[in-house]
Amino acid sequence: MTPAGAVGAERFRAYGPRHIDEIAARYGLSDEVRETVRRISLVLPFRVNAYVLSELIDWRRVPEDPMFQLTFPQRGMLTAADEEQLAKLSADPADRLPLRDAVKDIRARLNPHPSGQQRLNVPRDPAGAVIPGLQHKYRETVLYFPGQGQTCHAYCTYCFRWAQFVGDADLRFAAPDPTGLLGYLDAHPEVSDVLVTGGDPMVMSTERLRGHLEPLLEVRTVDTIRIGTKSVAYWPQRFVTDQDADDVLRLFEQVVAAGKQLAVMAHFSHPRELETGPARRALARIRSTGAVVYCQAPLIAHVNDDAAAWSTLWRAELAAGAVPYYLFVERDTGPHDYFKVPLARAVDIFGAAYRTLPGLARTVRGPVMSATPGKVVVDGVEETGDGSFFRLRMLQARDPSLVGRPFRARWSPDAAWLDELEPAPGTPRDLAAAVWGTAAPGPHTPERNRT
Repeated sequence: MTPAGAVGAERFRAYGPRHIDEIAARYGLSDEVRETVRRISLVLPFRVNAYVLSELIDWRRVPEDPMFQLTFPQRGMLTAADEEQLAKLSADPADRLPLRDAVKDIRARLNPHPSGQQRLNVPRDPAGAVIPGLQHKYRETVLYFPGQGQTCHAYCTYCFRWAQFVGDADLRFAAPDPTGLLGYLDAHPEVSDVLVTGGDPMVMSTERLRGHLEPLLEVRTVDTIRIGTKSVAYWPQRFVTDQDADDVLRLFEQVVAAGKQLAVMAHFSHPRELETGPARRALARIRSTGAVVYCQAPLIAHVNDDAAAWSTLWRAELAAGAVPYYLFVERDTGPHDYFKVPLARAVDIFGAAYRTLPGLARTVRGPVMSATPGKVVVDGVEETGDGSFFRLRMLQARDPSLVGRPFRARWSPDAAWLDELEPAPGTPRDLAAAVWGTAAPGPHTPERNRT
C-alpha cells in the first residue's frame, strides 16, 4: 500500500446555512439564488465542503449545473405557498416560534420516513423495546446506524434520509454502540449481511469506525459487512490524504483477513464525481485492501436524467474496477416532486444507457423502487390487446416467497412511484396484497399515507 501524503494535506471543513453569504461572495451567487438557498435550508439540510465547492461544481453554469442542483437547495423543492410563508416568517427575527412551528409542519408533510422505515422495519428486543439504530426489512440483511456516523461530508438535496440531519431526535436512527446489534444478531442467525449506514460511516475517525466493525468480525453468522458511503464522491481525501487514511485502509484489510466480504456501497450520482484524481486514487486504494466497490444512485431530475450521463457514469465505474449495481427510482420523500422522473421515462433512460454498455458493466439493475414491500424493478413495457403495461418484478422482498415474482401494472405516462400504479387484471392476490395493500385491482391506499 502506498503511504498517504498526510503532511500538508487539505483539512476537511464543512459549510452550512450560516456560510451562505461567504459562499455567495466567493463564487458570485446572485442575491436571488442566495436567498433561495437560505430559505429552503430552513427546512431541508444543507452542507457542502471545500472539495465539492472547488472541484465538483461548475460555477459558470449555476444554478443549472448538475452538481449545484445536487448539493444546494433550489426553488421548487418546496411549494410556492411554503416558500412564501418561510420568507415572511424568517424576515421577522423578533419571534422565532412561528417559524419553528412552520418548519416542523412542512417537514412532517414531506414524508420523512418512507417505505415503513419507522413503522415496519424497526426491530425489538424480547421484551418488546425498540433496539435503537437498527432496521431489519429483508431476512438476510440488517441496517446499522452508528450514532457517530449520522452526518455526511456533504448532503445530497434528494437524500431520502434527509430526516437524519435536521436535529429532530424523533426522526433519527442512531445506535450509541454495537451492543444492541450484537444481541440482535445472536438472536437472528439468519442475518448474514450487516449494512453500516447513515448518514455516512466514513465521517467517523478510524478508531471510532473500528469500534463498530471489529465486534462483527467475531460473529460467525455474518458473512458480509457493507459500508454505505458517499465519501469517495464528496471527500475522497478520507482514503488518500486524511491523517488516518492509511489506518482506515488497514482496517478494511483486517475485515477481509477475518474472512468477511467487505462491500463498499459507493454512491455516485453524476460522472463528474469520478473525474477527479483524488476520487480515482481513493477507489484504487480501497480496492487494494480486498474490498469490493459497488455503485448505486437514484435517477433524479435536474442532475442525471439522461441516458448519456448514466452510460458515462457506469463506464467510468467499470474502468475504476467498481461494480455498477443499482439505478434507483427517487423515493417519495423530501422534495420528491422536484426530483421525480416518471417511470415511463425512467425505463427509456435506463434502456438507452444499458444498450451502450460492454458486458461487464451490465451488472447494473434498474429502474428499481425501494418500496414498502421490497425492491421492485421495472423490467420494461409491453403492448397487448388490452393496453400497455409495465413489466415488474420483486427483486427483493420483505416476504422472501415473493422474490423473483413477476407481475404487471397498467402503463402510465406520469406515475413516478409504486403507489401511483394500478395493478393489471389477473394480478395474483398475494402479490396485489403485498404490493398495493389490496387483494384485487382497484383503489388502493398510497404508500405515503399508510399508517
